[in-house]
Amino acid sequence: MGLPFLKTPKAALPIEEAKQVPIECPFDGEPNLPPEKSAIRFWILSFGTCLGLFLSIIDSSIVATALFTIGNDFKDLGAINWIALAYTLAYLGCAVAFAHVSDVIGRRDAFLLACVLFFAFSMASGFAQNIHQLIALRTIQGIGGSGLYSLTMVILPEMCPPSHLKFIGSLIGIVIALSGVLGPLLGGALTQFTQWRWIFWINGPIGVVSMTIFLLAWPSKAQHNPPSRLQWRNFDFFGTTLIIAASVLVVFAFQSAGETSRNIFSSSVFIAPMTTGLLCWGGVFVWAFLVESRKFGAGLVPALPFKLFRNRHYTSAALTTLLIGYPYLQIIFTFPSRAQIVSGKSVLVSGLELLPLIGGSALGSVIGGCGLLSTVQGKADDAKALGFLVFAGLGFGLSTAAATMLVTFEAAIADAASAHGILAQMRILGGSIGIATATILLRNRLTDVSEGHISTNVEENGAVAAGLAYSSAFRAGMKVCSILSGIAVLVSMLGFRRTRMDMNEQRAKLFREEEIRRANERPQ
Repeated sequence: MGLPFLKTPKAALPIEEAKQVPIECPFDGEPNLPPEKSAIRFWILSFGTCLGLFLSIIDSSIVATALFTIGNDFKDLGAINWIALAYTLAYLGCAVAFAHVSDVIGRRDAFLLACVLFFAFSMASGFAQNIHQLIALRTIQGIGGSGLYSLTMVILPEMCPPSHLKFIGSLIGIVIALSGVLGPLLGGALTQFTQWRWIFWINGPIGVVSMTIFLLAWPSKAQHNPPSRLQWRNFDFFGTTLIIAASVLVVFAFQSAGETSRNIFSSSVFIAPMTTGLLCWGGVFVWAFLVESRKFGAGLVPALPFKLFRNRHYTSAALTTLLIGYPYLQIIFTFPSRAQIVSGKSVLVSGLELLPLIGGSALGSVIGGCGLLSTVQGKADDAKALGFLVFAGLGFGLSTAAATMLVTFEAAIADAASAHGILAQMRILGGSIGIATATILLRNRLTDVSEGHISTNVEENGAVAAGLAYSSAFRAGMKVCSILSGIAVLVSMLGFRRTRMDMNEQRAKLFREEEIRRANERPQ
């Protein structure tokens, strides 16, 4: 059907006249829909959409404080990390895929599909009878969660009135920060006062509310003129498969090596998946280039548009997001364990101690926060650690908001879904590698402390030995996070623009470019 601002082809205007070009969005061009109602409808839709986003992110960390409880309940502590990792691998692997699917079946139907997968298999996870069932169900739940994550990044900028675009980045950043930190807190509370199964059951009723609000607020065809849909014959199945394999195999290599071997870089469980994953990443970019240049796969729309990475501003945002995701998720997963093992805190208190990360995320520097956290040692440093969390969260919150806004104003209209999907996948990929490397560091420290004997049960190593291992592994992890955060600062400078455009001017430029593209595609 086309975008509402593309009803007739127009000649491109000079850049100097951009400020005089009216900016329209799916709400603004409709004569039967008053602007006030458009804004109200958008914010109601945002609430339903962000509620789904909140739940999808919270489920990546809500089990962090309950892993030992679940493992003890199933009498299998050896595989507890896979309860979190199964969700995370599926979550990171399918972000781009879901964004690409939405170009075919539409944003609304794709979001509803993600909701059904996420909420149905979340409820099913609560009824799991053994740890292997739970891991399998969490994997499918992660596929749905991936769609909720990436499609929120696509839907909100598309449905937003132009006057509200400046709020989108901050809104998404706050939701990501709140959900990431509240996950361990809620997980700890539910585990301590009820039972761990409510971690998954609670998503059911909240999910119904999210879907209901989303459906009621979604504009009808008379009120909303959605972007043109692709056909399934244009869907890039091969490129999508390569992206999933590349993301999953790299993280799988780190996690498997950390659980099985001291000499990780020479073990086959690391070398084989890592090599295959890196080859797949190379294949992703080669395939994207071939499809874009029409040398292969004629008629296909690449899942990863190669032209996005010709834009240094977008490339800077993607790489920065990858690097910043590493320390953020590592902190969320390792800090509660440190609080429980080193400081002897309860499950609930270990979750509460992540609250300073919320304040910091909403308002500094990740490099400063991680560097300060690397100085934290024993129980006596607990108060200092809470203060340092504020700085780490502050940096993540600012970088998330900035990256989201940058994509909204840098990516071409036709590539918006893929651009947001790639950014979402980079954030989760970086965080997943961070969690996996934390496992490696802990395993190595446990080996050092126990003189070669490694046990999957903390109690068998002794409380003192385990505390030393966890404390040492946490400090080592924060040093790595500091280095990567410093690199992220340097990479972010690639996105600096000497000549500035205001938001209306930049959006007008993107709209005119889309007009020209579609006019050129029409048969003469």
